[in-house]
Amino acid sequence: MNKDNDKEMFPIVDEQGNIIDAATRGECHNGSRLLHPVVHLHLFDKNGRLYLQKRPEWKDIQPGKWDTAVGGHVDLGENIHQALRREVKEEIGLTDFEPELLRQYIFESDRERELVNAFKAVTDKEPKPSAELSGGRFWTKEEIESSLGKSVFTPNFESEYKMLFGQG
Repeated sequence: MNKDNDKEMFPIVDEQGNIIDAATRGECHNGSRLLHPVVHLHLFDKNGRLYLQKRPEWKDIQPGKWDTAVGGHVDLGENIHQALRREVKEEIGLTDFEPELLRQYIFESDRERELVNAFKAVTDKEPKPSAELSGGRFWTKEEIESSLGKSVFTPNFESEYKMLFGQG
């Protein structure tokens, strides 16, 4: 069975995104609430549908839920744009896209605290989910909004979707 690498190193940042330390994935996800940067990509097709990935059952956070098209940690030594391009290529196989930064905000749960850098892009290509995912597909706004609050999506996706794109 696959498993996240608890020894992977992440930068620890202040609320403005300045690196102040480093810690392992395990340390960041053990309830320490060390603030670490992540990237999210909201990928739309030309018809306005939003691509979502299905998280595999082996993930340490929110297994089996639908989530943002691409979501990943910024590795130590990487900047946000490098991390975004790496994660998009790794997770859905796209290299030709123009990301637009939508917002930076802090997401907190009982296990972790992330400085989220949320981007959007539009594509005419079909994403190809990697083995890191349990698949993915494009969703209409109506499909997403009728599934909100029903444990279909990660809490982070739901709050980010409402924040960025409104509901209803």
